[in-house]
Amino acid sequence: MAARIVVLPSPVCLHDEPVQVRVEGLSPRQPVTLRAWLEDETAELFQSRAYYRADSEGELDLTDAASVGGSYSGVEPMGLLWSLEAATPAKRLAKRNVLTPFRVTYEVDEGHGVGGRLLGRCVSERRFLGEGVRRIPVREGRLKATLFLPAGPGPFPGLIDLYGSGGGLVEYRASLLASRGFATLSLAYLAFEDLPAFPEFLELDYFGEAVEFLQKQQQVKAFAIGVLGLSKGADMALALATFWPGIKAAVSISGSGFNSFIPLRAQGLTIPALPYNPEKMKTVGDAVDMSGIWDDPGDPAVLECRIPVEKSSSKFLFLSGKDDRNWPSERYCQKTVQCLQQNGCPVEFYCYPGAGHLLEPPYLPLCYASIHKLLGHTMLWGGKWREHAKAQEDVWQRIQDFFRRHLQDSSLKSSL
Repeated sequence: MAARIVVLPSPVCLHDEPVQVRVEGLSPRQPVTLRAWLEDETAELFQSRAYYRADSEGELDLTDAASVGGSYSGVEPMGLLWSLEAATPAKRLAKRNVLTPFRVTYEVDEGHGVGGRLLGRCVSERRFLGEGVRRIPVREGRLKATLFLPAGPGPFPGLIDLYGSGGGLVEYRASLLASRGFATLSLAYLAFEDLPAFPEFLELDYFGEAVEFLQKQQQVKAFAIGVLGLSKGADMALALATFWPGIKAAVSISGSGFNSFIPLRAQGLTIPALPYNPEKMKTVGDAVDMSGIWDDPGDPAVLECRIPVEKSSSKFLFLSGKDDRNWPSERYCQKTVQCLQQNGCPVEFYCYPGAGHLLEPPYLPLCYASIHKLLGHTMLWGGKWREHAKAQEDVWQRIQDFFRRHLQDSSLKSSL
């Protein structure tokens, strides 16, 4: 092979770290196609390609070179990763086993398009577990969880991490947060082991047990506990911060501030599920767009479904996408943020143009639509490739900065 692909500062890094991709040994001004691909744990292939031209020295640096076509165009240093797309429609790239990395293969081919002669290849490992981070399965009492502890003795600020209505035990965000210095408990609450997919009620006490478990850990600062959640998990995070003592900071990602799908029992109260009209569901190709089925957050009829966040002493951060096609998270979040502001509660809100519902750690590609594991439908999540990718980078930094500020530790660093 005539060319050499270099990934800097190292081909081995955490998945949330940007890298510099360079190609050396090309002919001056040579047209080439750069490709990236990986296989997930189900052997599903995700791939991307972009068309470039070498400089006058026969080199190519993605930090300043512009793609002229392919999966994206323009100067996009991480474009080959955020534009990875599955060969099978409606497939979502998610890490199931955080003990193993994604192995990304970069290749450079002669010419623009498919079928050019292979000129060079490089394999990079993008890890989800930093050096020295410990993964500890938790089955204590009713809890179904995984605890990730950063390297070192601590004590560290603690986080409860909640995913959405798809259920299961999702670990990759928690493992990355632990790699950044937060003791993080990834908590399952639906469709995992003996936890039902569609319980009659969700009991907030179960989530409170997770807080108490985290506070008991020697490596955790008992009075520096935060919670974050995505989608349904975001609303559970808000409920936990509202009703359970000891939560100092809460992050809602694509949430609503209203209780959705399943009634919630909390401190003797029952908060009913937010009403919706399934007849307003739209079909887009093979996917369903649910963004129009929910009742107006200003309708007095939905007030009983609202989580009374103004009663909380926590600090709040709301994050959502303007192109959320699962539910109108921007409109619902605005209503909740307005309530907090009117009551003098500290709150931050950022809404991103072109971003969809599934705001994930950076460099995971946009999932515009995928099959909901429990509902069995292909759900439309929304988002535009480049805008969603930029939003994820900003969201990830804001989450870490927010927890560092409010959990009283500004010196956290990567342990990789």
